[in-house]
Amino acid sequence: MTDRMAAVQSARSLNYYPSDAGWSAMWTGFDAVKIDADLAKVAALGADTVRVIVFPQAFGWPTPKPEYAEKLRKFVSIADAHGLTVKVTLFDWWSGYNEVGNSVNWAKSVLAPYVDDRRVIAVELKNEFQPADTAAVTWVKQVIPAIRSWAPNLPLTLSVDGGTGATGMAQIKSSLTATPLDYYDFHFYGSSERALAEIRKAQAAVAPSPVVIGETGVSSAVVSEGEQGAYLARVFRAAATAGVGSVSPWTLNDFASGAIPPNSQVSTMPAQYKFGLYRADGTAKFAATVVSSWWNTGVLPNSLLNLGFEAAASDSPWRLANTDAGAPVIVSDLARSGTRSARFAGTTRTAAGLPSMVTSPITPVQAGYRWRAEAYARGANATGVTEIALSWFDVNGKWISQNTSNRLPAGNSSWTKLVVEAVAPAGATSVQLHLKSGDNTGTVWFDDVAVS
Repeated sequence: MTDRMAAVQSARSLNYYPSDAGWSAMWTGFDAVKIDADLAKVAALGADTVRVIVFPQAFGWPTPKPEYAEKLRKFVSIADAHGLTVKVTLFDWWSGYNEVGNSVNWAKSVLAPYVDDRRVIAVELKNEFQPADTAAVTWVKQVIPAIRSWAPNLPLTLSVDGGTGATGMAQIKSSLTATPLDYYDFHFYGSSERALAEIRKAQAAVAPSPVVIGETGVSSAVVSEGEQGAYLARVFRAAATAGVGSVSPWTLNDFASGAIPPNSQVSTMPAQYKFGLYRADGTAKFAATVVSSWWNTGVLPNSLLNLGFEAAASDSPWRLANTDAGAPVIVSDLARSGTRSARFAGTTRTAAGLPSMVTSPITPVQAGYRWRAEAYARGANATGVTEIALSWFDVNGKWISQNTSNRLPAGNSSWTKLVVEAVAPAGATSVQLHLKSGDNTGTVWFDDVAVS
């Protein structure tokens, strides 16, 4: 158990389905050649573990079909050939909680070859377990000791969904005092800016039991590919600060149209198709660079935030605010360094404030820590207010306060450094950096931003 638990807690783990065959379709249309190529990518990113999900309805219930047991054997073998261990999730898309005996026998049939096989490091009994379901709780209380009777060295866990979160983890721990889990699997899909606070809540809910983040990410159908990468960077850094050693991005691949079986409730949700580190055509997204950097070097530089505006638009995490008062654009007509800058021209303001470009740092916020941000700005016939600001938010995303820099002088100016320094206020769990220019009938450029 000890060596497997150590592997679980430090695993550089990635969730996996083929891009053309998600969920149960991975097994019904098992393609060993495709899986081999994909797991080579997983290993190349720096991962050492891959998660695979098993479906009773596909594998055969209440007795697994031999051909599906062979598919799982082949998957484990392919993973091992690429230096990857495997985490196995059981009982997905399944709710037969009155069938305890069949559940135990089915699990034993699936897991028997791997009880003492160090290529399989852990078993998740149920994906995104619902602790308010009394039938599910009664079921798992019986299944845990039954599996441990013949597989005492296999670490067992349950995961919770993003909505259930720390509260659900606490409910599970309370319900399973007589049959405790070996560790808890937190699926984090909240605000990455507040990841540290949320991870610490999850840890507190189940302390002193270990916690891993078994799924995390954001869809590039909802945010830019640049922000998708920055999201993962923030979660990696927050987890490290909290002492959580294993963070598993969801997922390796985007999904092609039709790849998610229609009986899945997520098959009609466009966002579910775009969580991958790789696009469905196999090309790498910015998020793949972020994950590779963290797993191979342990370093996530601020340059990932495109602070000099040199990255392609798709790879930039900057977002716009109050665009009704004027939208800044990235231009190449003037730059302090490199070839590009951010330009505001002909702006006004709204009741919500000045038009701005917004990003959040990779480093997690902790109250009492000092922060510094700077940017260079230059004006041509500038009017109004041009400044940068740090805006602080609490664990619920409620605005606390703002600190602003010196302002760019009106009229024509050379490149001028705007600086804001502040201590994160009590209750702050996240910060946003805003570049602002409002009531500006002229033009202003920003370049060479820094935040630390």
